[in-house]
Amino acid sequence: MVHSAFISIGSNIGDKAGNCRSAIEKLSRIEESRLLDTAYFYRTSPVDYLDQDWFVNTVVKLETALSPFRLLERLQEIQRRAGRVRDPIPFGPRIIDLDIIFYDDAVIETAALTLPHPRMHKRAFVLQPICDIDPQLVHPVLRRQVRQLLIELDDPSQDIERIQ
Repeated sequence: MVHSAFISIGSNIGDKAGNCRSAIEKLSRIEESRLLDTAYFYRTSPVDYLDQDWFVNTVVKLETALSPFRLLERLQEIQRRAGRVRDPIPFGPRIIDLDIIFYDDAVIETAALTLPHPRMHKRAFVLQPICDIDPQLVHPVLRRQVRQLLIELDDPSQDIERIQ
């Protein structure tokens, strides 16, 4: 069975855009998966932990036969190989960050994985790139299109600027 997954990608250490491009290339090589689409790249202000450099963020859409848990394992492996270590500061600097945002319309809540991503609807750096790919995509819990979630996001501290 084939599933659709949206993966958020972000970096704010080193060659940020290069780190994102490298992650996309590695995502395109995950077994039993195929890269379907890539959003624009955005320069974005940090959220939650503010004393850090700005990020480069994007989102990709994958078609995959992997379960959400196996896909998560692959994302964690890509992060480890890129040099990401356990984050000493929650929401702090990272060479690469990969998160499953949506996996079909699955709703999962375990210690290892929560889907849809629990903070995605509060993050312009996730919503805008998803809108580049599919603005009519419906959040399976909130029952709202991502385009509407982005319009209703009321957080002027979240700066986002398209760079590519």
